[in-house]
Amino acid sequence: MIRNVTLEKLFVHPVVQKYVGRSGMAHAISVAEIAFDIATKTDVNPDLAAKGGLLHDIGHYKWYHPNGKWDYELYKDNDIHAIKGAARAHKLLVRCGENLQDAKAIALAVLLHTNSYLPQGQLQLTPLQKVVAEADEADEEPGGNHHYRKIDHETALQRIQKLDSNIDQFLRSNSLERTS
Repeated sequence: MIRNVTLEKLFVHPVVQKYVGRSGMAHAISVAEIAFDIATKTDVNPDLAAKGGLLHDIGHYKWYHPNGKWDYELYKDNDIHAIKGAARAHKLLVRCGENLQDAKAIALAVLLHTNSYLPQGQLQLTPLQKVVAEADEADEEPGGNHHYRKIDHETALQRIQKLDSNIDQFLRSNSLERTS
């Protein structure tokens, strides 16, 4: 299975550098790696899972007080990052040449990786959506601190390239069909 869009292609894109960079690149890469691991054990396409993991917080907005300090409580009360992120991820994926069905599946996983903005109730998530949500939860830190872990560009790129290689190897050895 040949992938039209690699994680590296997404990682180096200015949109990802800007929006994922400000929401925490180290966290996004960790979530992509965790999503890959979960996907390989649950019969979910690891390429889609890793992309959903990388892009899951692309819609974040930093909530600041007039004094310049980030306010986690203000963010929690007013956040719609998953809604913005789903639209931003879909547009990016389509522009980069992603298969349209896969772009939609990834965007929906971004939309549904959190329920922080939803009214009370249970959603029926697809396996891909569950993988991305579980991977995000696995990397969370109290008070949103996971968004502030630092990673230098070279280390981030190396981790992305390694994950791309792992995905390619897994897809070749398993001839995995698209599963979202």
